[in-house]
Amino acid sequence: MKKIILIEDETSVVSFIKKGLQENGYEVSVAFDGKTGVQLVQSNDFDLVILDIMMPEMNGLDACKEIRKTNLHVPILFLTALGTSENIVLGLESGGDDYLVKPFKFIELVARVKSLLRRSNNGSIPEITESETDQGHLHQFSDLILNDYTKKVTRAGEEIPLTSTEYKLLLYFLNNPEKVISRAEILDAVWGVNYDLGTNVVDVYVNYLRKKLDHQEDEKLIHTVIGMGYVMKKP
Repeated sequence: MKKIILIEDETSVVSFIKKGLQENGYEVSVAFDGKTGVQLVQSNDFDLVILDIMMPEMNGLDACKEIRKTNLHVPILFLTALGTSENIVLGLESGGDDYLVKPFKFIELVARVKSLLRRSNNGSIPEITESETDQGHLHQFSDLILNDYTKKVTRAGEEIPLTSTEYKLLLYFLNNPEKVISRAEILDAVWGVNYDLGTNVVDVYVNYLRKKLDHQEDEKLIHTVIGMGYVMKKP
């Protein structure tokens, strides 16, 4: 049974979400403020965090940043009554993986939860055999290797820790080598946002990824194509 923590201060929303998720087979814990929620995430092993933005003690954006200091991998789904693109981007930039604008239909929440859990690299990592690594799990470009079975990324033999969003972004580049990819295509593929937010969330995450992948002595792998987007290629 997957374990979910709901960090939300509105009791009616908590009751509605908790009851529905439990009926769908999930184990649900609740925190009514951001500070308590962060403490629970740091002391327990959850498979998913559902996090409201507007809360007492510590708002959802700050709570997300605190969670990411110690846990890069647990998926975080923001709930927000603030549906503007700026607030959505703030949530994504603070470390969130997806968002849902209130009010929402419960069936949509369940779909987002299932999607994040499928994409998650949180939890135990199974051992794989040498033969299994030949079945499409390995993605390699130059000296960068991504194993999509173990969710492990290495460059020149050095392991690189990535957040779930950074991982999805890198995997998308590896699945499209040498192709110039627009920001709109990246938003759709990585965040599931099929419209231009008019902000720089893609640029921010590409920059995060570059900082982790590239050392001074390494060849740069992700290049900017001015006016068009980005491309993964060798110099």
